[in-house]
Amino acid sequence: MTGNAPRGAALDAAVLRARDALLGRQREDGHWVFELEADATIPAEYIMLRRFFGQHDPQREAAIGRYLRRLQAQEGQTAGGGWPLYHAGKLDISCSVKAYFALRLIGDAADAPHMIRAREAILAAGGAARSNVFTRCTLALFGQVPWHAVPIMPPELILLPRWFPFHIGKISYWARTVLVPLTVVMARRPQPVAPIGVDITELFATPPDEVREWPGGAHQQEPWSSLFKAVDKALQRAQKIFPRTHRIRAEAACEKFVTERLNGEDGLGAIYPAMANAIFMYHVMGVAESDPRMTTAWAAIEKLVCERADGETYVQPCLSPIWDTALVAHALLEAGGPEAEQAVGRGVEWLLTREITEVRGDWAWQRPHLKPGGWAFQYENAHYPDVDDTAVVVLAMDRHRRATGAAPPGTAEAIQRAADWTIGMQSRGGGWGAFDADNTHHYLNHIPFADHGALLDPPTADVTGRCLAMLAQLGDTAQKPAREAVDYLLAEQEADGAWYGRWGVNYVYGTWSALTALNAAGLPHEHAAMRRAVAWLEERQNADGGWGEDGDTYPERGGTAPYAGSRRPAASTSSQTAWALLALMAAGEADSPAVARGAVFLLRTQTEAGEWDEDDYSGTGFPRVFYLRYHGYRRIFPLWALARLRNLQAKNSRQVIFGL
Repeated sequence: MTGNAPRGAALDAAVLRARDALLGRQREDGHWVFELEADATIPAEYIMLRRFFGQHDPQREAAIGRYLRRLQAQEGQTAGGGWPLYHAGKLDISCSVKAYFALRLIGDAADAPHMIRAREAILAAGGAARSNVFTRCTLALFGQVPWHAVPIMPPELILLPRWFPFHIGKISYWARTVLVPLTVVMARRPQPVAPIGVDITELFATPPDEVREWPGGAHQQEPWSSLFKAVDKALQRAQKIFPRTHRIRAEAACEKFVTERLNGEDGLGAIYPAMANAIFMYHVMGVAESDPRMTTAWAAIEKLVCERADGETYVQPCLSPIWDTALVAHALLEAGGPEAEQAVGRGVEWLLTREITEVRGDWAWQRPHLKPGGWAFQYENAHYPDVDDTAVVVLAMDRHRRATGAAPPGTAEAIQRAADWTIGMQSRGGGWGAFDADNTHHYLNHIPFADHGALLDPPTADVTGRCLAMLAQLGDTAQKPAREAVDYLLAEQEADGAWYGRWGVNYVYGTWSALTALNAAGLPHEHAAMRRAVAWLEERQNADGGWGEDGDTYPERGGTAPYAGSRRPAASTSSQTAWALLALMAAGEADSPAVARGAVFLLRTQTEAGEWDEDDYSGTGFPRVFYLRYHGYRRIFPLWALARLRNLQAKNSRQVIFGL
């Protein structure tokens, strides 16, 4: 059956408006970067960090307070007075406790109406004692809970050999950069530099000193859970007798690790939690505020502060210029035209300056003989490039040189280095993780400290899809890495036809990532895997023609398989609708009724400015724990999808010829 998709002048006009809107957002040096917003946690932690050190900025605190109060009011219908992890989500106890604490530090009275609502919601959810490990660690720093509420992670962990069951090389990059400085802080147990004059005992159903069992993660299972709890209790009792010489050596190793990766004003790991922990670590080790290490670490934090024209301020978890620039390049090349190609050319030139070729990062622990040649997510993060960004950058560079017949000097060499590095980072079994190879020590997600369930960076379908797409577009589908990647993706398809999305919400994102790659690799549209995926997408289309999915679709106990609760509908969003359309077109469905309805939805919801409104969080940091609102997604992906539909119509074709 064929659909009656938008075409002609209406479709051309929508593409042109969206293209021009993106062109207008290019920076002078050629790159694009959009706001990257998480939940209330990061701005709340920023308030707590500064107050720990006695820093008080009334104007900025007032602006962050406005942001936190607005979020609370905006999400009241679903979060019931607390704060959720994503738009229209239910209350998250840890996020709500931190937001409440930050507002108390700012000066909001405990008996203010909005604070009463928050307190009642938190207590109804079990109280602050139900907070996760990282929240309890923050509360311990401020004396709100005893330190035994936090599982012990001694600095001596950094001295363990690689063959040991726990080694920092066996956990993910984000866990590594967050944990290494934090072990020193937890061992030293500092107190705020100046009295904070606030406590939040009113948030505890049971006084913190009387809590006997602190919660773990829903994913943690026996026998690992009991085994690691026993180890934690033994370490809690033994920590006072750790040899002093070992402690000194361990703390020195932690400091060396952090300082080597401090990453200038882009910060340790280029992510907020690691940056903040670096500051705490330097403080407890006696590093002066005027020391370059400390001033650099503070400068990195301040670069994440986002002051909005409406008078609100929040703090971003990190910055996303490489990812944004590469994705924009794809959308603009799909839209076409000399102006778009010239803009992409400037973006490619900027991307070439960000290639990481000199630093052998932590990834080299698993791949010691592999030469560097990739891109990070942020402006600078030389120790931590990732194959996902690298693949998307290479795909954009290759497409640009094909479209224009020219390329900036060094493009071909950069593409080859990146392809070699990406192939070298493939894990056993044919898949790719984002930052490390073979990061699959799954038992570590059951240690008490890993209640978030995101200690590792194992291979995933979405990242593997991007890497396979890159190899396919470069013509390497006959080689072993591509063949193994195809087999991996086919094996990872869920029983209902979808693929799991680790870095985007969720099955729509994963299915887009897999279908575009499998199409590029030459899988026939008639293949059973393609047909099951198409059927799943058609089944999940909303009545308004769009697609929507929220963070609650991630399985609560881990894994990838969807469960009954994930079947509830979610409001259609522009970005997820675009992913579904791109996936369907990759499967040969450009003329289907589902694509027609989805395209009509995008045309109907486009603003006069050529963009789309979207409050929803369609990016994923850690499933069930941390979600992201990419402000660029609503500007990039709808344009990409509509332009592709227009191009396939113009060619009277059902075959997408690009990797993405």
